[in-house]
Amino acid sequence: MTITEAPTFVDELRAHSRRYHDQHPFHVRMNAGRLSRRQIQGWVANRYYYQENIPRKDAAILANCPDPAVRRRWIRRILDHDGEAEGQGGIEAWFRLGEAVGLTREEVRDERHVAPGVRFAVDAYVTFARTKPWVDAVASSLTELFAPDLMAERIAAFESHYPWIDQAGLAYFRARLFQAPRDAEHALEVVTEHCRSRESQDAALAALSFKCDVLWSMLDAIDRAYAD
Repeated sequence: MTITEAPTFVDELRAHSRRYHDQHPFHVRMNAGRLSRRQIQGWVANRYYYQENIPRKDAAILANCPDPAVRRRWIRRILDHDGEAEGQGGIEAWFRLGEAVGLTREEVRDERHVAPGVRFAVDAYVTFARTKPWVDAVASSLTELFAPDLMAERIAAFESHYPWIDQAGLAYFRARLFQAPRDAEHALEVVTEHCRSRESQDAALAALSFKCDVLWSMLDAIDRAYAD
């Protein structure tokens, strides 16, 4: 008889990869090269609303976090997105992606294409980070555990299936290949250090589940808005 060991807390966190948005039908079609130009543009324009709110989410975590050591490392995330000077950072890279798929900066920035469901999901995520315990908000970011593989697959898919997209526009995804593992490692350290009781671990798992729901709901809304 084989004795099966109970999963560890980290195992339970990593098991959420089965609920990650790379499994969503829209995302599966995107990586398979089955989206139209309009659908790709719609995804980029809507995803911008998420990208521009990530620094606000991280600022909320910083505001609630009492640990200077955590804050000193966490602030790197805001600089990654906002840049340390004009024309730098992940949000700037996303504008360049928009241009690469045929959108103007103005129409990406003014959010004219953002679906209500995307706005609702992203706003709920920012509110979660502002109002929940800071460790739970950190735990919600652990979808980054699954991001590097997703980014590598996305780059390969875009290069293979969508040659009309200027490859210079894929710089955001390339940067996340090293940023996401670094960020996930830190977040995992924080969560495992602070979540020792079963109650706190369950709260962290629920937070990560919520974040998976946010990402999935965004794709639901985009899929409906740009159904061909």
